[in-house]
Amino acid sequence: MSLKDRITDDMKSAMRAKEADKLGTIRMLLAAVKQREVDERIVLDDNQLVAIVDKLIKQRKDSVTAFTQGARMDLADKESAEIKVLEAYLPQRLSADEVTAGIVALVAELGASGPGDMGKVMAAAKAKFAGIAEMGQVSAAVKQALAK
Repeated sequence: MSLKDRITDDMKSAMRAKEADKLGTIRMLLAAVKQREVDERIVLDDNQLVAIVDKLIKQRKDSVTAFTQGARMDLADKESAEIKVLEAYLPQRLSADEVTAGIVALVAELGASGPGDMGKVMAAAKAKFAGIAEMGQVSAAVKQALAK
């Protein structure tokens, strides 16, 4: 079953169970997917769907930070609940150690050295770790590996 089918099935289940918050989050996700499909006139595959989910989670995390700073815990809690629903559609993430080991191997493979090669390494790392690692974590590991 594709990820899009799983999301649609979850939406139907949330409707039947009358889970309004979960239903709203899933509908928001499907709206973002449909918007991209219509804009680009394509049918998204699972990797592209994961990228959309990642983007939505990042937006929600930024919102949680802003709402927490603004002492709006009610809104921060709502965004946190949406993050939990969206995280169910992400594949298993790599641990920090696995990311670091992968980046060290990638740097050695590319023969990169020094901060000047950051762009080259990040381009390869994005392709390799897309959907299975948080890009902020990957970026930090690349900086650390190139600083040696």
